[in-house]
Amino acid sequence: MAAASLASFVPVAPESHFPIQNLPFGVFSDAKNPAKRTGVAIGDHIFDLAAAAKEGLFKGTAVENHVHVFSEPTLNAFMALGKPVWTATRNHVQHLLRSDVATVRDNADLRAAVFTDRAAATMHLPAHIGDYTDFYASREHATNVGTMFRGKDNALMPNWLHLPVGYHGRASSVVVSGTPIRRPLGQRLPAKGATAPVFGASVRLDYELEMAFLVGPGNTLGEPIPIEKANDHIFGVVLMNDWSARDLQAWEYVPLGPFLGKNFGTTVSPWVVSLDALEPFLVDGPAQEPTPLPYLQDKTKGSYDIRLQVQLKPKDGTEFATITDSNLKYMYWTFKQQLAHHTINGCNVRPGDLCGSGTISGPDATSFGSLLELTWSGANKVDVGNNGTQRTFIEDGDEVKMTGWCQGNGFRVGFGEATGVVVPAPAFPFSQ
Repeated sequence: MAAASLASFVPVAPESHFPIQNLPFGVFSDAKNPAKRTGVAIGDHIFDLAAAAKEGLFKGTAVENHVHVFSEPTLNAFMALGKPVWTATRNHVQHLLRSDVATVRDNADLRAAVFTDRAAATMHLPAHIGDYTDFYASREHATNVGTMFRGKDNALMPNWLHLPVGYHGRASSVVVSGTPIRRPLGQRLPAKGATAPVFGASVRLDYELEMAFLVGPGNTLGEPIPIEKANDHIFGVVLMNDWSARDLQAWEYVPLGPFLGKNFGTTVSPWVVSLDALEPFLVDGPAQEPTPLPYLQDKTKGSYDIRLQVQLKPKDGTEFATITDSNLKYMYWTFKQQLAHHTINGCNVRPGDLCGSGTISGPDATSFGSLLELTWSGANKVDVGNNGTQRTFIEDGDEVKMTGWCQGNGFRVGFGEATGVVVPAPAFPFSQ
C-alpha cells in the first residue's frame, strides 16, 4: 500500500509528527504503570508494546519469541536483535493500527490496555548509551567556523574533504528532551588578546543543531562494518542539541579537542525514527569532490530530506522565535559514511551507541545551525522576540527547542522535539 494512502483508526492531524507512516520507538512510563517500557508514537497516543505483547497481539509473528524486550527499561535489547526484527515489529504494529483492521479498532478493552495519551506519559532516554561519538560532517558549518578563526583561505583543514572528522564525546551527560541544562563553569580568556584565563560561568553558551543515529547490532573488535552494510547496524535517528560553551572550548581545545566546553550536556529527542520510515525521503547528498577513498564510496542515496528548525524562547518570554531553518540534506558526510569510517580501523560499536552528525548548517544565514555562526562569533545579534529581544548567545532562563520532519503527501514523518532550558551555573566557592 502506498504511504500516502495508509490510514489509521487513531485520529492523526496532518501536521502531526507521528502518523501511521512513521511509528517511532521510545521508552515511556505513566501513572497507571510506572515501569519503563517500549512504546510506539501514533498521533497523540502511545501504542504500548509491552501491553500489546501481554495481550497476545504478537502471537504468530516473527516477533513472538522476542516480546520480552518490550518490557526492558531501554531499547538496547531490542536494538541488538537486528533489522529484520525491527522491521517486522514496525510492520505488524502498522497493520494493527490500520483503519481497515478490526483487531484493536473494535475492541474497547484492548484499546484501553494498549493505548496511553502521550501528554500523560513521561518519556525517558531511549537507550543506555555506552559510547558517544560526535562528527563534524557539515561542510557549510566547518567552512563558517574555519573562516572565523583561520580565515577564508584556510577554512577547511586538509583532511576534511577526505574523511568524516569526529571526536569521542561524553555518554554520561546525554539527556532526554526536557532536562534542564546547567550553565557550565570553567576557564576562559576574559578578552580578545588575553593570554591568561579567568574562572567562572561560560558567557558564550550556544546550541548546535544536530541529528544522531543510534547503533543496533555492533561489530566484532577488529572487523570493520562495510558501507554497504552500514544501514543494517543503524537502529534509527533522533534530534540532538550538542550544547557548547564557546569560550571554554576556545581556550581548552588545543591540542586534543573539545572537553569541558562540550561534556556538560547533550540533549536528544525521545522518539527514535527508523530508517524504514525515512526511506521515502532519501535524496542525493552534496557532490563529494575529491572522490572519497573506496571504503567511503557509496553507490546508493545516503542523505535525507529532513527539514530542521531551532526556536528560542527568551527568559520570561511567551513565544518561541525560529532562528534556524535548515535541512539534513545539506550534510556532506552521510550516516553510512560516518559509521563505515568509525569502524574501518576495527573499532567495535555496540547497541545503543550514539553518533552525532555535527552541526547542520546550510548555504545561507537562515540555515546556520548555531549562534556562533548566526552572530558570527558574537559580532551580530539575533532577534528572538517580537518585543525587540535579541541574543548573541544563550542566557539563563532561555529555552531552546529543536524539531524536524519529512514532508510527505498529506502527512509528516517527524521527530518530535528536543528541548532544554538553561539554568544558572552553581555558585562558587561551593558550599560545604
